[in-house]
Amino acid sequence: MHKFISSLLLAGFLAHAGSAFGAYAFSRYDKPKYPQGFTHFSYVNPDAPKGGELFLANPDRRTSFDKFNPFSMKGVAAAGLDLMFETLTTGAADEIASMYGLLAEDMTLAPDGLSMTFRLNPKARFNNGDPVEAADVKHSFDSLVTKGAPGFKSLYSDVKRAVVVDNRTIRFEFKNDNPELPLIVGGVPVFSRKWAAGTSFDNIQLVEPISSGPYRIDRYDVGRSISYKRNPDYWGADLPVRRGMFNFGRINYRFYKDDVARLEAFKSGEFDIVVEYSAKNWARSYNGPKFRNGEIIKQELKHSNAEGMQGFVMNLRRPQFTDPRVRKALGLAFDFEWMKRQLFYNQYTRTKSFFNNSDLGADGKPSPEELALLEPIRDKLDPAVFGEAPEPPTTDAPASLRDNLRKAQALLAEAGWTYRDGALRNQKGEPFTFEILEDPGPSGRIIAVYVRALEKLGIQVRERVADFALLQKRLEEFDFDMTVIRFPAVESPGKDFYDIFGSEAADVKGTSNYWGLKDPAVDYLLEKIVVAKSRKDLVNATRALDRVLLHKHIVVPQWYSTTHRVAYRTRFGMPEEPPPYYQAVPYIISTWWVKAPK
Repeated sequence: MHKFISSLLLAGFLAHAGSAFGAYAFSRYDKPKYPQGFTHFSYVNPDAPKGGELFLANPDRRTSFDKFNPFSMKGVAAAGLDLMFETLTTGAADEIASMYGLLAEDMTLAPDGLSMTFRLNPKARFNNGDPVEAADVKHSFDSLVTKGAPGFKSLYSDVKRAVVVDNRTIRFEFKNDNPELPLIVGGVPVFSRKWAAGTSFDNIQLVEPISSGPYRIDRYDVGRSISYKRNPDYWGADLPVRRGMFNFGRINYRFYKDDVARLEAFKSGEFDIVVEYSAKNWARSYNGPKFRNGEIIKQELKHSNAEGMQGFVMNLRRPQFTDPRVRKALGLAFDFEWMKRQLFYNQYTRTKSFFNNSDLGADGKPSPEELALLEPIRDKLDPAVFGEAPEPPTTDAPASLRDNLRKAQALLAEAGWTYRDGALRNQKGEPFTFEILEDPGPSGRIIAVYVRALEKLGIQVRERVADFALLQKRLEEFDFDMTVIRFPAVESPGKDFYDIFGSEAADVKGTSNYWGLKDPAVDYLLEKIVVAKSRKDLVNATRALDRVLLHKHIVVPQWYSTTHRVAYRTRFGMPEEPPPYYQAVPYIISTWWVKAPK
């Protein structure tokens, strides 16, 4: 989600100065890339043909679904529902922290920064033909805050209320001059107040959404498939932010129980495009006659996305992980270099930051600007924060796993854990044991290598494989010891980080504070990120936060890639160049098309 500040620069009318007119776009740091009157984004083909079908496999190992409400906490939402919902504004994939009108035709920030007003496009329609009205926006916002997943309440916590000014005008009033709130409210997903009327929002299950997006549900078979058909009456087809986009006439998801079945189904032609996340599969399994004769293309698409943290996340609510020396020791047992050579075919880069592949991560010693942020909380920080940013341990010569395990053993001893009677034990004689919760994917072989190293320290590890629904439930309940999580990349972090790192979120089930982190120094730096008045201020604040988080050792960092590994059939057309900031599947769905037969 893009972020905003109160000193928003605007293109179009001088809304920030209190004009009676609104602006067509806002940018956090500079003028929007696209001027008023632009016809389409530069990374799309505005003349792309419409029609044809796209077949996809279930994403994120979601092997089934039981609801069409992607905003509630309980249940598993169907894949592809994002094709149905729209927001007041939308960002562009070739710039950071800008927004352009989608459901809203213009927007106005109050001179004091304490409210943002949107005027809805009079052409905006739901898929039942009703106009999108301000009352629907208010209903959507209120439902998300009161009955949606806990993350929404955290995200919108600084929004006082949504006020219906008239049928086409909605005003969001803020509790304070929070610099990013205008874009946060611009990203509120909107649905009709008639959707499942009479049913509590958090209990809406298999009722088709009344929404404004380019697609609607055509048919579904719970546990096996769901298909979306492009709405022939889609209201926004000719908007500059939609021209050349969402070209497929039908998008179909088919569900497979495991990666092996999914890959074989792709090769046999059951679906069209796959984004591969396993280095082993990419190197060894994407071959055969259809690859050699060109029927299937295997391609690595470059991107410039900031890469978030991926790693073994420790639940600090568990007593085994409360001591940072223990957590650091567990990191020393992870042999990334061996895995890169033997398992990953040298395809990955080691994760060393919570902000990889961007200018937001810490490096070297703190700058004077970072020190200015860290000094007021020095008494709450590990003194090492004021030194070099920590690098993940390595086993490249002259280092070795044996040396790292010796260091880990010493740290564990300092924390009161010593090896005796066949196990690593604390002073009470209790063995050090924990469970790694995982899904049925390819991570098992990585976990097995890690577990063998931990066993050399006397640590007993149980591996627990759970299907998507059970895994999701246990994560929502914080019912795990350690698990693998990939936190999303962000180009411009802000309020959403409270849900991941904020102390209040640690006790709210369903948030993304999986580690159970409660730290006043982190809360202080989160506030500095949210109130940053310039890109430079934001960079300094995120670098300071990165230092603090890395020295806490709350995660064993893994790896990331600077390409999307995509295999696809040759019947598709695509823009000449992808934008710099994009995720593979949403980019494919929104900008590719079916080529006309020769």
